[in-house]
Parts: sequence; C-alpha cells; structure tokens
Amino acid sequence: MLLIKNVYLYDPASGTEGKTDILTGGGRFVKIRPGISANEARGIAGRAADSPAGESSPADTEDLQILDAEGLCAAPGFVDTHAHFRDPGFTYKEDLHTGALSAAKGGYTSIILMANVKPAVDCVPVLSDILARGQKEKIHLYSCANVTKGMQGAEVVDFEALAAAGAAGFTDDGLPIMDPEILREALRYAARAGLPVSLHEEDRTLITENGINGGGAAAKALGLTGSPREAEYTLIERDVALAVEAMAPLCIQHISTREGVELVRQARRKNPRIHAEATPHHFSLTEEALLEKGTLAKVNPPLRTEADRLAIIDGLRDGTIDLIATDHAPHTMEEKGQVFVKAPSGMIGLETAFSLGLKNLVQPGHLTMQQFLACLTCSPADFYHLPAGRVCEGAPADLVLFDREASWTVQSPFASKASNSPFLGETLPGVVHYTIAGGRIAYQIG
Repeated sequence: MLLIKNVYLYDPASGTEGKTDILTGGGRFVKIRPGISANEARGIAGRAADSPAGESSPADTEDLQILDAEGLCAAPGFVDTHAHFRDPGFTYKEDLHTGALSAAKGGYTSIILMANVKPAVDCVPVLSDILARGQKEKIHLYSCANVTKGMQGAEVVDFEALAAAGAAGFTDDGLPIMDPEILREALRYAARAGLPVSLHEEDRTLITENGINGGGAAAKALGLTGSPREAEYTLIERDVALAVEAMAPLCIQHISTREGVELVRQARRKNPRIHAEATPHHFSLTEEALLEKGTLAKVNPPLRTEADRLAIIDGLRDGTIDLIATDHAPHTMEEKGQVFVKAPSGMIGLETAFSLGLKNLVQPGHLTMQQFLACLTCSPADFYHLPAGRVCEGAPADLVLFDREASWTVQSPFASKASNSPFLGETLPGVVHYTIAGGRIAYQIG
C-alpha cells in the first residue's frame, strides 16, 4: 500500500481540486480525503488480510509506504493516444522498454502505440505479441491495429478479430487512406466496434517535399516547395463528412492548420464522436523553428504559421480539440543529420509534453490547469475506452506527482533511446517527481 500525504490534487473528470491524502492498495485508489493516518491505512490493510479467501478487496497486505508530497501536485497519470515505440522492426530507434521508461519519466501511465511497424499490425498474432510484451513494463501499453492490410490502403483488416484481440483503435498513421470507399467501409466497421479510426491527413499527391510548410518563410529560405496546407484540410473535409455519414468514432491526428481546426469544429456539431489531436510541437512552435533547429523540427504534418498555432490553441480552449497527443517519434541523430529532404520527419515528445503545455497553454492563460490536464487524462481515456484518467476510489491507481513551479533544462540523455528534440537546451516549467501506475512507482526523480 502507498499513502501519499499532503498533495494538491487535480482531477479534471470530477472537477476536484485541493489538498488531500491518497491511499492506494491492490492497484487501486482506496481512500482519497485529507487526514488519512498511517494507523488508519494499516487498519485497512489488516481488514483486507482478514477478508474471506477469494473475496475481492480494494487493498492489499504489502507493507505500507508513506510518501510526503508537501509542495507537490497530483493528477491522473497521463494518457498518450499517439506514440511510436518502433517495436517490432525498428528497435534501434526505440523499443517497448525504453519507450515505457520515457513515458514514465514524462508522467505517462497509459500509452497507445501506433501500428506503422514491421511487420504491420494488421493481424492478430502481431498485435498479441506487442500486447503480451507490453504487459512486462511498469506502465500500461496498448496498441492500435492497422486500418488496411500492410498499410497499402487497398483492403481493410479484420476489424472484428483485432478488436476482440485487444486493439485500442485502428490507424495507418504515417500514410493517409486515399480511397474514400475503403475509408467508408472501415468507418462502418469502426462504428459497430465502437473503436476509433485515427487518420494521418496529408494528401501525398499535393506534396513535393514533406516536413516543411509549403509556401512559408522557412520553405522559401531553404529553396523548397514543401507541404501545402491544402494537403491536410482537403482530406479532413472529406473524412469528417464520411464520419458524419457513418456516425463513427474518428480522430484527426496531429492537426496543423487553422482550416482543419474549423472543419473539425463544424463536424463535431453533427457527430460528437469526431475528435482531434493537438501535439505539443504544433501548439508550441512555428515554421521558423526549422531555420534554427533544422531537421530536429521537421515533422509531418509540418509546423506552420503563428495563425495556425493560435487556432490550435483556440481549438483546445473551446473543446474542439480535446486530445493532446505527443506523436513521440524517435530517430537516430545520424538519420536526423542527413540533408533536409532525406532526413526522416518526427521528434520525441513524451518527456517534454507536460512542460510544453504548462509553458504555452497554462502560463499564458489560454487554458486552466484543469482544462489542460483533461486533454492529457480523462478525455483521451474516455474516447479510447481505457481504464484511466480519473482519481477516485476504486479506480486504477495511476497518478503523476509534479512540481508546477519548478523548472528543468532539456538535455540528453533522455530515458528514450533517441534525443531528436528541438527543445534541447531550453528551460521549461513543471518537474515530474513520481509516476505511479497500478499503485506502484514507475518513475521517481533522481
């Protein structure tokens, strides 16, 4: 059992905020209220030990650990619905273990993995292997399956079998689904399964060089054509209409354009099961970052203009966008060291996401702390039907303890295998002290 004393709790799902004590046991929250004594906690453990054999109990009989969290804040463990752990197939960049370590260091207790690995997650054996190996980690790892076989966009997978095997959702992230009839079929399956389809919205037929905003200042400075904004919002326009038609759960991934935000805003009025992700890099940076950071700031879809960044923040503020997802995308520094057009797109994000949200959303007053934390906890958990995102008695004991007033400097090495972050050297607010998953400490500062 773990007794956390004197912590300031934020629970966005219930709107709870204030100083309290939190007792966990048996992997769940047992008591949440001020003034829980060690003797009371031990009494709960004793009653659990005396309960009839086989009778379930919210507590366990292990030794009581007491953690004085005076000066720290607590929130539900963060939930990331979009991360790449590169496993199987590309484990020189990241694997399930190092990805889980990186997540825990950033305050994350639940991660949904993308399916663009090798082999693709288009069949039950591959999905089952990932999920089985993920159970060995200290945090909760889930995985999407692909939408189409081999991510080829030509034939949908067996949605029913993959859903039964534990798929959290379906995505061909990294590639758009260009055939509207294939997507229409997939959305019908998704509506029946109640599981989201999440889409990477970039029309490749409109893109000359990816990873840089087409027609923008950075592209002009580098002599590149880039990825025009139309490549994103024209696909979003098509796909939200299909999701409204099917009344299917749909996620627009890593939204980057103000037009895309407005399309989602309008579509959600017709189908509230449509959601969108904002990444920390898209609400923190603009295309000018590429001129300073080079390929470390190269991502798909690309960083765009200040007007786009502010539109994303406005979408978060009014609830149009209710998921903050990292799109954690590890690459080696050798890969990122290539010339711009050859370097892969993507950056790591699990260890900086919380701090970037504090800096760029909460501190300027765009979002309250509760609004920000909802996008990291209960909103993604609810959309993907995960047992997470809440601090209440009986719920899984997933928790992050942090100092919102302290700061830290982003530097290598990370807990991740990779270090491809454009935020290296920056000082950011918010320091994670503990990450607790299932009542057990998965990360502790120092």
